[in-house]
Amino acid sequence: MSRPAPVTEVVTRWRVCCDGDDALGLGHPRVWLAISPDLGFVDCGYCDKRFVIDRDHAGDEH
Repeated sequence: MSRPAPVTEVVTRWRVCCDGDDALGLGHPRVWLAISPDLGFVDCGYCDKRFVIDRDHAGDEH
């Protein structure tokens, strides 16, 4: 059974970085993630934060 992502962020870049949320004490090493054009999202392997691409406003750097 799949659980929803704890946090979802809509972004306009195909490559994003995540270092957790230090305000909540959930920080982790910074990682760079690439959003798959087929899926339209990527999940952080450390904190499970989901980054969803806004295709209408995204750049073409993928």
